[in-house]
Amino acid sequence: MRKPHRSTRVIGALLLAAAAGLSTAATAPGGPPRTAPEPTPLGRVVPAPLKAEPAGPGYEITAKTAIRVGAHPEERRVGEYLAQLLRPATGFPLPVTDRAGGDGIRLRVSAEPANKVLGGEGYRLISERRSLTLTSWSGAGLFHGVQTLRQQLPAAVEKRTRQPGPWRVAGGTVTDTPRYAYRGAMLDVARHFFPVEHVKRYIDQLALYKMNTLHLHLSDDQGWRIAVDSWPRLASYGGSTQVGGGPGGFYTKDQYREIVSYAASRGLEVVPEIDMPGHTNAALASYAELNCDGVAPPLYTGTEVGFSSLCVKKDVTYDFVDDVIRELAALTPGRYLHIGGDEAHSTSDEDFVAFMDKVQPVVARYGKTVVGWHQLAGAHPAPGAVAQYWGYDRTGQAERDEVVNAAKGGTRLVLSPADRAYLDHKYDKDTPLGLKWAGYVDVRRAYDWDPGTYLAGAPAEAILGVEAPLWTETLSTPAHLDYMAFPRLPGIAELGWSPAAAHDWEAYRSRLAAQAPRWDALGIGYYRSPQVPWPAS
Repeated sequence: MRKPHRSTRVIGALLLAAAAGLSTAATAPGGPPRTAPEPTPLGRVVPAPLKAEPAGPGYEITAKTAIRVGAHPEERRVGEYLAQLLRPATGFPLPVTDRAGGDGIRLRVSAEPANKVLGGEGYRLISERRSLTLTSWSGAGLFHGVQTLRQQLPAAVEKRTRQPGPWRVAGGTVTDTPRYAYRGAMLDVARHFFPVEHVKRYIDQLALYKMNTLHLHLSDDQGWRIAVDSWPRLASYGGSTQVGGGPGGFYTKDQYREIVSYAASRGLEVVPEIDMPGHTNAALASYAELNCDGVAPPLYTGTEVGFSSLCVKKDVTYDFVDDVIRELAALTPGRYLHIGGDEAHSTSDEDFVAFMDKVQPVVARYGKTVVGWHQLAGAHPAPGAVAQYWGYDRTGQAERDEVVNAAKGGTRLVLSPADRAYLDHKYDKDTPLGLKWAGYVDVRRAYDWDPGTYLAGAPAEAILGVEAPLWTETLSTPAHLDYMAFPRLPGIAELGWSPAAAHDWEAYRSRLAAQAPRWDALGIGYYRSPQVPWPAS
């Protein structure tokens, strides 16, 4: 605490130094100067970068710092995002300017041959005494570079009120590219509905760890969450409840567009899922004609699975599918559309194959690549299709072989093993939320596996990436999502981004522990796993 009798001269000098952005050691009353903490070692971030080469004194953000951009529109967009991120905590103006200058934070989208190694999402960060430069081939790469810059700064930079600083970045160069093209997380908004602002919050959390895909599970037995003009009761009636009862909810088309646009601004592509032919009670309850007997079942608020099915032999079923996919595809600029296909226990194998044979071409007709849960491999996956594997240790070898054989035939795979990547599963027997049908998933188990070797026999080139699903049978608030996603989500993100050579549990858990003050500053209520050496509260 500052004492009132300190001289005006000393106070004035400190204020002048702060205004000039100088890194000045504070002097404790009656004691020696307090040295500002050393900056975070270069590359000590999550996910681990491809290469970090420390050198020199590094850059300090001060009141004089400008964010310098060029003519490329992505430079200005990312620059404005960076300024909005840094201004509250630093208190600095941080103008985003296209005026030439060698100092400040410089953002560059550059197609120069020397930057070809960065690819579509990579970046290079160079931190020197007078400047910090981020270079990429794309806006996406530039945005990912900002997330690394963000983690190199003190955690207090995340706070929305002014903090004391200093804001120093260690010197050197980070060169970074992702291992996999698909790095995703799924949010189940069907079992419990989450409004737009909650989804945006989750998007921001994914962006911090360089994830690039948000898979939205928009329909299930318990709720239908997207407006479809040609079948309006899907949302108005089918979306009117959720697990355990309650009002449920759905996204209007404008709200869905808002989510898609916000995700794109954070470097994420939205993959919408309409699960079928099973997991369809909300649709069956909304329209009697979708049932084989023409009788609509009641709305469902429980948690059992496998009891519902669209009527595969009715023509109206495919009119329904065509309308839903057409409207959803028109709302979704991304490449993929997910048609589910899991746990269709009330559909015969013959009907399941016939249904998938008819539905996959509909997805292609509207310009999207089909994604399905890995049961799609038991049908006839369309050329270029993606199968999302959710099996686990007790999954039978025949089912695994079916997926591997599909991969050998050209089907690409996204890996979401339930006993590794399912964020809705309990950490241990004392976890108050979540499920455990695939076993407990502690922090180490979620991290300590290699997507490249997980499915024996699957060609390496077939692995498109990884995804961490968050099912919400037991989760109904943002606090619940935080507790189950953190600290496991960053581990899945690292598996998707970082090179296999960087995979080391002991090194990772130390970097993970260092994220805790950042989560505190962001208001993320995480689980303090005993496997991680967290800093003292």
